Amino acid sequence: MQGYVARKGRQWYAVYAGLDPATGRERRRWHAAGTDPRDAEKLARQLAREERARRGQAPSRLTFAGFVVRHWLPAKRMQLRPTTIEGYERMLRLHILPTLGAIPLGDVRADAVQNLYGQLLLDGRHDGAGGLSAKTVHEVHGIVRNLLDDAVRRGMLAANPARLAASPRFRRDHHRRRKAWTAEELRGFLASIAGQRSHRWFWLAAHTGMRRGELVGLRWREVELDKARLSIVRTVICVGARMQEAGGKTPNAARTIDLDAATVGLLAEWRAEHTDHFGDDDANRWVFVKPDGDLLHPQSLSQAFDRAVAAASVPKISLHGLRHTHATLLLKAGVPLKVVSERLGHSTPAFTMATYQHVLPGMQAEAAATFAALLQPGLLPAGTR
Repeated sequence: MQGYVARKGRQWYAVYAGLDPATGRERRRWHAAGTDPRDAEKLARQLAREERARRGQAPSRLTFAGFVVRHWLPAKRMQLRPTTIEGYERMLRLHILPTLGAIPLGDVRADAVQNLYGQLLLDGRHDGAGGLSAKTVHEVHGIVRNLLDDAVRRGMLAANPARLAASPRFRRDHHRRRKAWTAEELRGFLASIAGQRSHRWFWLAAHTGMRRGELVGLRWREVELDKARLSIVRTVICVGARMQEAGGKTPNAARTIDLDAATVGLLAEWRAEHTDHFGDDDANRWVFVKPDGDLLHPQSLSQAFDRAVAAASVPKISLHGLRHTHATLLLKAGVPLKVVSERLGHSTPAFTMATYQHVLPGMQAEAAATFAALLQPGLLPAGTR
């Protein structure tokens, strides 16, 4: 039997769900607990104790940390990307387990979870510089809620106390996060680094919208200069201090990108220099490498980009901002959304639209004017009747 708390109207209930041994069908038992969710949580725990006693089971003393290490993380490692797991492990190690780790799993209460969030907002930074942002604490809440939901599904908890704890609210500022350059600013930046080793890195990033790891993971065998295109089949990710190849970030990340004539010429020159430098024309060699031929670290590209931006007279953006610049300029120029989505390797055009919706207001105004003109033939432009 598994238990949880639920609300109907103003009334809270402790609910037990399981299979009826006589019929094999699911059976739910609802127990009214009043208008206070804490009372429902307390009743759910009481019912769990009674159920264990009826079955002759002793309550588990598995700690919160023990559940994370033995059950939750091993399951997640089979489902998620290594970089995502690394982020979870960092959050758990720094912000969650120091407070909740030693508490027996069955004794975790909503008040303890709520106090954790308050503590992190107040002084959660490990450098002593104050509290964590509301966004970071909201991410902590998502992890705690997810892993306790898993404990409920496994029948190890009667109810999830994190669902009774309020997480801090925050507003996502897409205009602040999605910084991009104008065409004039991009031209100025590329001109400022002309002749430098990094010029080809950032030219290709700007002209294709490739992600950082995709640039690092590109091999010459995937660059078809005669057909003016390249194929993205892998990315290089950082897991701790280690670099490793991985599949794309989305199901559509493996893709082919058409290249303009100037980019083809730049890559042709770069390959000729590679051949002269290394004494061969190895198609398996990485396109962008260290002087000794070793694989570049993705972070080195970001650091080189930050230095180049600081030396140029352009607004500050991140290396990922070149990807946003590529998408923004194409959308503003009227390139179809589906084409932009395919170049970026997004999961769906809908995701592209949601990400770059701030680019579309002017385009929508044009669409509105066109539709109005369709209903008033006299206003249609010449040649469209």
